[in-house]
Amino acid sequence: MESTSRNIVLNAATGLAKTAQALSIPIVLSTVEAQKFSGPLVSRIQSVFPDIMPIDRTTLNAWEDTNFKKAVEGTNRNKLLLAGLWTEVCVALPALSAMEDGYEVYVVADACAGSSCEAHNMALKRMIQAGVKPVTWQAALLEMQRDWANKDTYQAVTSIIKEYGGAYGLGLEYAQAMVPAAQQN
Repeated sequence: MESTSRNIVLNAATGLAKTAQALSIPIVLSTVEAQKFSGPLVSRIQSVFPDIMPIDRTTLNAWEDTNFKKAVEGTNRNKLLLAGLWTEVCVALPALSAMEDGYEVYVVADACAGSSCEAHNMALKRMIQAGVKPVTWQAALLEMQRDWANKDTYQAVTSIIKEYGGAYGLGLEYAQAMVPAAQQN
């Protein structure tokens, strides 16, 4: 059993990936022993970043991989948004390690999944107790957009919401259909 459906997690992870792309947020991608163990990065995510080669590591904790940690340090950011396949390992371990190194860490809870509901929930609780901040991908997107008057990212953000935002996306489509185009700008 898994903590949620793969489609829900992939939808959220793809929405998050498109958010990072639209808002020019630096990205670090990684896999674990892609040739021998876990396979390549999920194609929906890789297709958003065709020019970024995932760092293939052997460590369970990405933070313990020198190339991964250097790549994160190279972004010159002190706030991290983390998501990953297994909440209890791929996300929790680097989140806790990054916090120990002074980073402010946000875990995108709906863009992760655990091997079970309990594993996902316990990993989130463990991280929250340590000071990690939980967020959803849409909350992260809207917090970074901040203002609908920000026309530089308005089109990209509303497109992402309509494609990946579930009920919110449907509501946005409906509202835009009901409001004449002249009033939307």
